Amino acid sequence: MAPGAQQNTTTVNTANQERSYRGPLAMVTTLFFMWGFLTSLNDILIPHLKSIFDLNYAEVILVQFCFFSAYAVFSVPSGKIIERIGYHKMMFAGLLTMGLGAFLFIPAASVPSFALFLTALIVLAAGITALQVAANPYVAVLGPPRTASSRLNLTQAFNSLGTAVAPFFGGMLILGVAAPKTAAELQALSAHALRAYRVEEASSVKLPYLGIGLALVVLGIVIARFNLPHIPEAEGGHVVANDSVWRHRNLMLGTVAIFTYVGAEVAIGSFLVNYMNLPEIGNLRAEVAAKYLSFYWGGAMIGRFIGSAVLQKIGTRLVLGFNAIVAAVLVCLSMASYGQLAMWALLAVGLFNSIMFPSIFTLGIEGLGPLTGEASGLLVMAIVGGAIIPELQGLLADRIGLHHAFVLPVLCYLYILFFAAKGKPRTAQIT
Repeated sequence: MAPGAQQNTTTVNTANQERSYRGPLAMVTTLFFMWGFLTSLNDILIPHLKSIFDLNYAEVILVQFCFFSAYAVFSVPSGKIIERIGYHKMMFAGLLTMGLGAFLFIPAASVPSFALFLTALIVLAAGITALQVAANPYVAVLGPPRTASSRLNLTQAFNSLGTAVAPFFGGMLILGVAAPKTAAELQALSAHALRAYRVEEASSVKLPYLGIGLALVVLGIVIARFNLPHIPEAEGGHVVANDSVWRHRNLMLGTVAIFTYVGAEVAIGSFLVNYMNLPEIGNLRAEVAAKYLSFYWGGAMIGRFIGSAVLQKIGTRLVLGFNAIVAAVLVCLSMASYGQLAMWALLAVGLFNSIMFPSIFTLGIEGLGPLTGEASGLLVMAIVGGAIIPELQGLLADRIGLHHAFVLPVLCYLYILFFAAKGKPRTAQIT
């Protein structure tokens, strides 16, 4: 039976919320873990592909550019599709698309071809986009509005668990297979030897992504058969008098805030392995630095568990503003220092990134009712910041050095502070 069919759907009973929501929330939380895991693996692919294909920072960061550009292309159409087929079917479709993208890593590694790797990443990201457009607003509306930020922070904590586990997994299975050659060593190889080296190095991604692809297909089948509650008031079909997503100032400001937040988070994560490899910072080998990367993503996980409790007591905007200030200060401290202090200051930013995405997201869709699906598509589209800002930082790093190129994330955090202070929601009028 197709996911979301009438026989497979229940409507939420507000008098029995706790019993109705616990199982569905647990099931949807597995989706957050999977896309967090896959997104974080990009941070392992970047140094790996950089060494295989002898790329500079601006070239290799095309990994993130292609991955996150998919959000700009597929998010708004995904929001429209949700209005027609519902959240449940969209989750199923997203998982199968992600599985296809994971399987495409096998031919990309067999050639090997940087362009094919980028193609596989685009397909994978298209599936993640569909999943995010469906799962984020679904969690936000699956319960009382006053605890939406807390609830989304809790599920996003498992997203961060995926991002924290992935560097260990990727560092061991992808980076730890063989020692990469230097640029000088690559130039000394004959064309035949160079191809053989690239095939050998690229083959380390085959087994991990084959396993991931199979896991995604299995999870898709499980989701298809699971009885997720139907939430008609958050989907299409209602008439909204004189209203559209473009008339909601808080949504527009929130869209830019998502753009800057994801851009800052991805830029820092993407360059951390190379940053810790610098002699003046950590002088760590890539496979060792990959393990430290888990502190960055693990900090986000811990912060979201803490934030889930804090946000039930303190206003979302206040907590968001505080975290933005601290994150900006930590990045500045890293740029102004060297050695262990610079390294750990940047790793600590993950803790304060934690509540930003779920908080911005719930503030952005607040009070939008049947516009929620379309608004979600717009917010998820803004994740394209993860493509643009890291690319700009890569260009900056090639010119002024990686150490001081982190000024770009600082500017992003300052905008998030502005959104926390100035965004004001307006409730949509439904007839």
